[in-house]
Amino acid sequence: MRRQNDFELGDANWLMNYFQTQYLEDPSFFNAVQLDNGAMITNIFWADSKMISDYGHFRDLLTFDTTYKLVYRNWPFAVFLSLKHHRETVVFGAVFMYDEITNSFGWLFNTFLNAMSHKAPRTILTDQDATMAKFSVRKLFGY
Repeated sequence: MRRQNDFELGDANWLMNYFQTQYLEDPSFFNAVQLDNGAMITNIFWADSKMISDYGHFRDLLTFDTTYKLVYRNWPFAVFLSLKHHRETVVFGAVFMYDEITNSFGWLFNTFLNAMSHKAPRTILTDQDATMAKFSVRKLFGY
């Protein structure tokens, strides 16, 4: 029942409308929502065309850290990011994660690869989360 209380009435609709608006303004906008067995939202990923384009140019190093910040109803907010020339931060995608379980990480990294045309980063750094370690990021990215 906790998850039913996490999304207030209309929150999911607002988010889906936001994604639809983004897609209309940016046809390359990518988003995906993972649902659990009860059709409840568990994880939400998105990347706009600039993020996708930047990844094509700066995918030498990808960092991902779920400990960045707890936001919306204490869901971890995480970003896939790297550095551009002159050490400028570049964001490749963002995610709200309801739960940090192995299945969620598998879904997330597969979704990220789909958004980025299945181009693996050359190097990936994570926060060494124990649950994330159970999911083989190295295997998925072909290392």
